[in-house]
Amino acid sequence: MTIRTIYWEDNAVVMIDQNALPQEERYLRCRHYEEVVAAIKDLTVRGAPAIGVATAMGIALGMLKVIPSSHENLKPAFHKICGQFSQTRPTARNLFWAIERMKKRFEEALSSYPARITETLVEEAVRICEEDIAINKRMGMHGRSLIQDGDNILTHCNAGALATAGYGTALGVIRAAREEGKKIHVYVDETRPVLQGARLTAWEMMKENIPATLITDNMAGFLMKQGKVNKIIVGADRIAANGDAANKIGTYSLAVLAKEHTIPFYIAAPLSTIDTSIESGEEIPIEERDAKEVTTIRGVKIAPEGMAVYNPAFDVTPNRYITAIITEAGVAASPYEKSIRGLHNYITGP
Repeated sequence: MTIRTIYWEDNAVVMIDQNALPQEERYLRCRHYEEVVAAIKDLTVRGAPAIGVATAMGIALGMLKVIPSSHENLKPAFHKICGQFSQTRPTARNLFWAIERMKKRFEEALSSYPARITETLVEEAVRICEEDIAINKRMGMHGRSLIQDGDNILTHCNAGALATAGYGTALGVIRAAREEGKKIHVYVDETRPVLQGARLTAWEMMKENIPATLITDNMAGFLMKQGKVNKIIVGADRIAANGDAANKIGTYSLAVLAKEHTIPFYIAAPLSTIDTSIESGEEIPIEERDAKEVTTIRGVKIAPEGMAVYNPAFDVTPNRYITAIITEAGVAASPYEKSIRGLHNYITGP
C-alpha cells in the first residue's frame, strides 16, 4: 500500500498528521505557510527528508500569498519566509538543503522570468517531492543487497514513508528487500520519548504486512546478546563529511552495542542529508525539545511536577561504529571522507 506523507494539491500543502497516528489516519490541509512552520515544529510532519519537502512547499505556499508592489519587493518577503523555516528544526540538514535550493531557484526566476516566480517556486517544490520518492527507491535498490533472506533487522525511530515524501530510507531498504522476495523480520524500537517507533514504524509495518515485533528501547542489547538481531538499519538527520551521523536519540547506544556483538550497523540517507561543510559530528547542532515530551506520554503525566529534564532530540554516532552509509548514489564505507566525496562527485561532477 502506498503511504502519501505530503503532497501539493489545489494551492495547499496536504500532509498526514503524524501526531494522530496510529489511532487516527487523517490529513491536514495547510493553506498558509505559518501552518507548515507549526507542523514542522510540533512533529505533525517529521523525518529529515519529509521536513525538507515540507519546507520547500511551505516556502512556495508563502510566496503565493505575496502581492508585490515591484519584483524587488519579493525579496524581503521571500527571505522572511525562509528565515522562519530555518528556525524550526536545527539538526535536520534536509531543511536547510531545501531552503538553499529554493533560494537558488528564486534568484534564477527573479533574473530570468519574474512574472512566473511563484509558479516556478511551486514547480520546484513539487519536483523536490517527486525526486525524494525516486531517490528513496534508488536507495532501496542499493541497500537491499546488504540484507539476506531470513534476516532479523532492528530499526530505531521512523525512517519510513512517513519520514520522507514516500517509500522511506531505512525502511525503504527493508521494503526493497521484501519486494525482491526476501523473507525478513523487523524489530521495532519504541523510541522514547515521542514513540516514533511504536506509533509510526509499527503502523507502517502493519500497513505493509511486513512481519515485525515491537520492543522497548532498553531491550535491544539483550536481543543482540541472544543472537536475535542480524542487522541494524537506521536513518539520519545530518551526516558530517567524515561519516559521523546524527539520528534520533538512542541511535548511538545501538551502534555501540552492535559493535560489541559484531552486528552490521547501517545508515540509510539521501545525499541531501550529508553536510560536507562540517568536518565531524562535533559540529552538528543538536536540537533540545520541550521537557513535556519526557514527563508525559500522550498527555499523561509520568513524572513528578517540577522535575528537571534534559531532552536532546538527537545523538551523534561516530563513523567508527558505522558499517556503511546507503545513499541513492551507492553505498559509502570507511574511509568516509573519500567515499562520501566520491558519491557527491558521481552526482554533481568533480
